[in-house]
Amino acid sequence: MARSKIPDPLNRRHLVVKELTPAQALAIADAYLEEDRRVEAIDFLKKAEADEKLGELRKLAMSEGDVFLLRAVAEARRKEVPKEDWERVAEAAAARGLERYAEEARRQAGLGEE
Repeated sequence: MARSKIPDPLNRRHLVVKELTPAQALAIADAYLEEDRRVEAIDFLKKAEADEKLGELRKLAMSEGDVFLLRAVAEARRKEVPKEDWERVAEAAAARGLERYAEEARRQAGLGEE
């Protein structure tokens, strides 16, 4: 079995707070992405200032109805998720049978209504 390139949990915690070059942070993020560990990659994409890759994860979250990934990307980018985007996530989640994700996205879409 091939050894994982991602850091163990303790090393990950140290790397998140450590000063890294953008290239180092991007290499770690790519290792997480290779293992389909998207949310864990976000901290390192943020450190690498890899806004394009964060944008790709955002699109993926919206198409897959992944509420948690969308929220994590929005926090990393320091951008609010528009109501329309939450509605699209709800639709995508419902289409995939992810009712809890769809419910959470609908709840988030309704926060702006009064």
